[in-house]
Amino acid sequence: MIALTAAQVAALVGGTLTLPDGVAAEDVVVTSVVTDSREVTPGALFVAIAGEHVDGHDHAAGAVAAGASLVLTERSLASSDSAPDTAPDGEPLPSVQVADSVRALGELARGVLARLRERPEGAPRVLAMTGSVGKTTTKDLLAQVFAADGPTVAPVRSFNNEVGLPVTVLRCTEETRTLVLEMGADAPGNIDYLTAIAPPDVAAVLVVGSAHLAGMGGIDGVAHEKAAIVRGLRPGGTAVLNADDPRVAVMAQQASGAVLTFGRSAGADVRATDVTAGGARASFTLHHGGRTAPVTLRLVGEHHVTNALAAAATAIAAGLSLDVVARRLSQADAASPHRMAVTELADGVTLVDDSYNANPDSMRAALKALVAIGAGRRTVAVLGEMLELGEVALTEHDALGRLAVRLDVSRLLVVGRGARAMYTGALLEGSFGEEAAFAEDVEEARAWLRREVLPGDVVLVKSSNGAGLYRLADALVAEGSVRGSRDGSAAGAASADGAPHADQRAGQQVDA
Repeated sequence: MIALTAAQVAALVGGTLTLPDGVAAEDVVVTSVVTDSREVTPGALFVAIAGEHVDGHDHAAGAVAAGASLVLTERSLASSDSAPDTAPDGEPLPSVQVADSVRALGELARGVLARLRERPEGAPRVLAMTGSVGKTTTKDLLAQVFAADGPTVAPVRSFNNEVGLPVTVLRCTEETRTLVLEMGADAPGNIDYLTAIAPPDVAAVLVVGSAHLAGMGGIDGVAHEKAAIVRGLRPGGTAVLNADDPRVAVMAQQASGAVLTFGRSAGADVRATDVTAGGARASFTLHHGGRTAPVTLRLVGEHHVTNALAAAATAIAAGLSLDVVARRLSQADAASPHRMAVTELADGVTLVDDSYNANPDSMRAALKALVAIGAGRRTVAVLGEMLELGEVALTEHDALGRLAVRLDVSRLLVVGRGARAMYTGALLEGSFGEEAAFAEDVEEARAWLRREVLPGDVVLVKSSNGAGLYRLADALVAEGSVRGSRDGSAAGAASADGAPHADQRAGQQVDA
């Protein structure tokens, strides 16, 4: 982050500055921004947010004690010997008071990025993406593609909402050459808000799918919201659109500048041919402008070809050559946890952990990848609920259970009552005997796996993040075994809730 004085922070957010007696505003300097008090380092600005589970204001005094220079707060941190929001000597905490901490955080990020873009020494290029699936993988690919060209900032995990995106923007310094951003949405207007903070130079739309249908009013509402990233481009910016998705391709009509398309379609500007997925890792020939180059991905699953094409088109729009893009894509690794992470466990079981999030499109892709990885072996799909599907939830869960049968997945374990329609769908599609099973919760699922999984099996774990199957995957990796000990220790690990005490929405992905 660029260094800012307390007075500069207050001016950028339009807040009221309060400092202990005798402390000058120019002497209080902020060099980083955090929303979790446990991440405070000397010089940090701690943003106190009243989160869903925890009110960050309760941790303000602790943040200052840990070295925070300043607190962004929604309420007065009054001075009194008994007040929990004062320093040990009774002095008021150094703070900037605003009406809405989240909005003020966005204003701070907007102002800092605008300053960086005004620098004659060179502004960071801002590359942003949205879509119902694939954002985090595409972000990780782009961050690796551009790292060789200079300092690059990209979100940790999936910081893509109204808290996570400005926190990412504020990590930029004067040396930052590329800023890669995810823009997620679970309600209308989200992406308009995010593009107002960080208008992109290049904006990519990956896929319009069945995610957050309840909040968007249906698939057309999802498409309209995703198109906001095109409308939010900087003047002269480039829209990068998926030619294989009609709802995305038509967004070209809303672009005020250049459009670059990607996909497998013959008419795509950046396209893939000769796609193979040997060992579930895809290879293809990358085309653009009459030139070609070979790409072999290190990522697991043929569906990552679309993500790689989106990254390639975005990089080309930002000025990289086809050969450079192809070479760097072939060198890029999976960088985010719980994203098709393949682990060979000590008991001979292959674990495929794709438990960070799920919607119908990503579920279908993961099941197909499971079958490809497990060719010639037994395959086990452990699937949990897909959240926020609204009135189509029952139908979509039922359809996935049926798909597992059609793909000839060896065993299906459905976890949680919200996902039970997958189990009944599998039964109605023709699963019989012990091919499909149902578990009430993670502990019961862990016990089933211990009984039923055999050495050599390939096990997929996938659900929406809120369904909690990531805890099961973490337990399996930590123990190094599916079959494991029978003392219940793994089940206990799986059921532990690792939610941070001051996680104030920064790390919540709001789009699957």
